[in-house]
Amino acid sequence: MADTVKPETPRGEYFYGMGRRKTAVARVRLFPSGDGSITINDKPAQSYFGTREAIMATVNAPLRALDLGGTYTMTIRVVGGGTTGQAGAIRHALARALVRMNPDNKLAMRKAGYLTRDPRMKERKKPGLKRARKAPQYTKR
Repeated sequence: MADTVKPETPRGEYFYGMGRRKTAVARVRLFPSGDGSITINDKPAQSYFGTREAIMATVNAPLRALDLGGTYTMTIRVVGGGTTGQAGAIRHALARALVRMNPDNKLAMRKAGYLTRDPRMKERKKPGLKRARKAPQYTKR
């Protein structure tokens, strides 16, 4: 898929994708004529997520799956959740933007599992229990 031709876009045009994970929501703007920089909430990605390589690997996974490396500039807005949820939301949004850019990418993104919204959420606490599932210790007498 690396031999696909980048579509010609006027200056300032971008491809958009929105993704969710847990309580995090990410909106990605993918600029085809770029230098590979990633800006998250007006900060460089390395300063936003710190030195955690696993988080950055999650964010860049759709680009690596298509061998697109540093050919795109991304501006990302993400709200809610923690760092892992935000990284998953960004990955979901980036995959959607890549499919919107080139529909031929859909099979690769679907096969890698990046287009599927992860439905797992935190389970709510139930009345009479200490947490979502933990019950008080049973005493017979």
